[in-house]
Amino acid sequence: MDGNFILIMVLVATLLGIAVVAIAGPSADKAQKRRVAMIRGRHSESAEALLEARMRRAISNRNTGGDAKMLVSLIPNPENLAKRLQMTGRKWTLSQYMTGCAVVFLLITGFLAVRGFPFLFAMMVGLAAGLGLPHWWVGRLINKRVNLFTVKFPDALELLTRGLRSGLPITETLGIVSSEIPGPVGEEFKLIAERIKIGRTMEQALQETADRLGTPEFQFFVITLSIQRETGGNLAETLSNLATVLRQRAQMKLKIRAMSSESKASAYIIGVLPFLVFGLITYINFNYMMPFFTPDPNGLFGLGMMQVVGIGGMCWMGIGAFIMAQMVNFEI
Repeated sequence: MDGNFILIMVLVATLLGIAVVAIAGPSADKAQKRRVAMIRGRHSESAEALLEARMRRAISNRNTGGDAKMLVSLIPNPENLAKRLQMTGRKWTLSQYMTGCAVVFLLITGFLAVRGFPFLFAMMVGLAAGLGLPHWWVGRLINKRVNLFTVKFPDALELLTRGLRSGLPITETLGIVSSEIPGPVGEEFKLIAERIKIGRTMEQALQETADRLGTPEFQFFVITLSIQRETGGNLAETLSNLATVLRQRAQMKLKIRAMSSESKASAYIIGVLPFLVFGLITYINFNYMMPFFTPDPNGLFGLGMMQVVGIGGMCWMGIGAFIMAQMVNFEI
C-alpha cells in the first residue's frame, strides 16, 4: 500500500478524533442526574445535604478544561495565554485554542504531504503554521477589539461627565454607559458595574479591567479616578478634559499613520514578495525546486549550498524587516 495513502488516513483519523473530542459535550443523562441531585440537595433540610450541594455547585462552576488535558499540558505559560484569550472578548478556552492549533497542524501537514513534499519538511511547516497562525489570529482580534474600545472610549467619558453634572453618582453613571455605548466599551463597563454590585471596590474593578485591556487610555481613566478620590475636586471637569486629551491623541495617531503609510506599504511588499514568489514556484513546479529541499550528506549539517544560501537570505531579510518596522513605529 502506498505510504502517502497510509499517512493521509492516519492524519484524517487523528483530525476526526480531535474534532470529536472538541465538539462532543457531556452526557445528557449524567447532566440530568446532576441537576436532579442539585435540586434535591438545595431543598433538603439537613446540613450535610446543603454542604454537599454547595460543594457540587462549586465543582461544577470550576473551569477544569478536561476535554483536552493532553493538549493544554503542552502550553508553557497557560496564564498568559488565558489572559490573551480573555482580551479577545470571546469565550474561548485553552483546550479550544490548542485543538485549533492541532487541526491547523494536521491540515497543513496533510496538504503538503499529498502535494509530494518531504514528510519532515511538511511537518516543520505544519508545526510552524499550527503555532503561528492561531497566535496571529488571536493577536489580530485583540488589536481589533482594543481599537474599537479606544475609538468609543471618549464618548463614554463624555457620557460619564453628563451623568455626573446631572447629579448621578459614579456607580449609576457606569451602569448607564454599559447600556448606552455599544461594543467593547459597553461590555467592559457592564463587567465593572457587575463587580461593584457583588462587593468589589471601584478601584479593584477598574484595575482588573485595566490589566485585561492593557491600553494607556483606560489607565489614564483609572489614575484620574484614583487621584480624584484622594485629593477631591470636580470629577466631571476632570473627565471632560481627559476626553479632550484622548481625542487629540487619537487624531495625532491618525496623522502619523497617514504619514507613515507609504513606508509601511513598501516594507510589506519588500518583505513578503520573495516568500510569495518562492511559495508559488514551489507549488506550481515542485521538481524545479527539488534541489532546495534535497539534503547534502557532505554539506554543513547535512545542508546543501542552496539551503545554506536560503537560510542566510531569510536571516538577513528578517533583520531588514525588523529594522524597517522599528523605523515606522511611533509611540505617543
